[in-house]
Amino acid sequence: MILRGVGRRYGLRGPWVLRGLGLELPARALIRIEGPNGVGKSTLLRLLAGVDAPTEGRVLDRPRTAYVPERFPAALPFTAAGYLIHMGRVHGLPTAEAAVRAQEWLARFGAAGHARTPLAELSKGTSQKVAVAQALLAEPDLLVLDEAWTGLDTAARDELDRAVTERVADGATVVFVDHDPRRLAGAAGLTYRLEGHTLVPAADRPGDNGPHVRIEATCRPPASLPPGLPGAPVVERDAGDPAGVRLTTTAAHSDTLLHALLTARPPWHVTGLAQLPAPVPVPVGGAAVDPVPRPAPGGLADTAAPAPGTASRPARAARSAVGATTALIRYQAATLARLQRWLAPLLLYAVILGVGVRAGQPLLDSLGYAAAALLPAAAWFVRLCVTQEPLAARTVTASAAGPARAHRASLLTGLGCALALGAVGVATVLLISEPVSTDHTAVVPLLPAALAGLLAAGCSALLGAAVGALCARPVLHRHGWSLAATVLGSLLALVTDGSPAKAAVTGLVSGSLTGAVRVPLLPLAGALAVAAAVAALTSRIAALRE
Repeated sequence: MILRGVGRRYGLRGPWVLRGLGLELPARALIRIEGPNGVGKSTLLRLLAGVDAPTEGRVLDRPRTAYVPERFPAALPFTAAGYLIHMGRVHGLPTAEAAVRAQEWLARFGAAGHARTPLAELSKGTSQKVAVAQALLAEPDLLVLDEAWTGLDTAARDELDRAVTERVADGATVVFVDHDPRRLAGAAGLTYRLEGHTLVPAADRPGDNGPHVRIEATCRPPASLPPGLPGAPVVERDAGDPAGVRLTTTAAHSDTLLHALLTARPPWHVTGLAQLPAPVPVPVGGAAVDPVPRPAPGGLADTAAPAPGTASRPARAARSAVGATTALIRYQAATLARLQRWLAPLLLYAVILGVGVRAGQPLLDSLGYAAAALLPAAAWFVRLCVTQEPLAARTVTASAAGPARAHRASLLTGLGCALALGAVGVATVLLISEPVSTDHTAVVPLLPAALAGLLAAGCSALLGAAVGALCARPVLHRHGWSLAATVLGSLLALVTDGSPAKAAVTGLVSGSLTGAVRVPLLPLAGALAVAAAVAALTSRIAALRE
């Protein structure tokens, strides 16, 4: 991933937190970010994780990313394993594989006994283990850790150290911040310090730079490496020999590492020893020297035809995007259902419908009333879905799928709830109303009336979703202002001339005078256009203001 001239500030005229960052994150790299509190380390990590978008500059070639925020919320209505399965699906894993990996990572961090425990009942340390597990189970290409070791017990911290070295050995990039200066000290990597709104290479530390040593060792029978190896070496398993490993550390730690291997029980046999060059530093403000040759854009790797039976890169990307959106919608719907906040808009719609619709009333009048009542309920559903995740939890999903996609999934979940409620309302009206005109002199055809009622309900749901999206975060963050704006916006959408919702409802009510059914195709098209424009606008803002 490459950062070019990246800057970040909050607000149009707020002070710059970061400015002029130029950096390339190579593969198989461990990068530490240092700096005093308040200098912008968390802001930088949010930019790297894709949670925020830069105010200026560009971030290019973002890989699959996972993020552990500084504080992980326990307010989500899932068990530990249930949440990890949802996040695994968001990262693109099949449900069965996500479930297996969730159990494996909980076991590695000593939390297997809490797999069925609700997140709200977990201790702070166990909750942090879940936060780390959600980032590691998908094997991301970029792992961003913001004080991820805080709250973990000693065994879990050591396990996270091993997991980090494993990710680096597998070719991933890991960027981390930690208050302990000894964290992963001696591991092959780079250290930067935030100063003056930008990154500068950190001062050299004894043992951190210079030549590196690769040790090849084997143990018969195959055994686990001793815990707490000196120098926090990068560990690579030998695919051809399950008993063999390759360990890379700085030359300053090589003697103590060799001693630890030779005196372990059972002992490890050293089969190879080689000195490696020092890591190539990444220059700030320019492109890094990538030790792994990469094809130029448009080269053979980009133009080669896919193998028979495999999909092209755009097709795979499209399927991945659809799968991530589907997983996010399932996650949002499960969150809404478990929190039971859906009861409030449902009861609102039921009460309004109960007041205005009676058995034996003219069908088209009742359909128009039902469509109008759906608009505020739809706005409420969308507000609930957009705001139901704690902000720290939203950063996790935003990093996994992108903030715009995460926001769109919330909008689609709320809209889907509103459409389902509207369909139930139309069905109820069809069952209890009389298919006649207002003066009971003309018969109203039932099927066209049902279609018109459904489309009118769709218009109201779409306009309500647009109102809800504009009256919630990231546009409005204060609850009082958001609620007042939602009520006012819903009213204006129903009474303002030119509103698609008003046109659809008016068409039904006026058609009831003569018994003529007017299918609101044009209002539906207008509502779709408005809803799509609002979704695009708020999704863009989500990356800037979340």
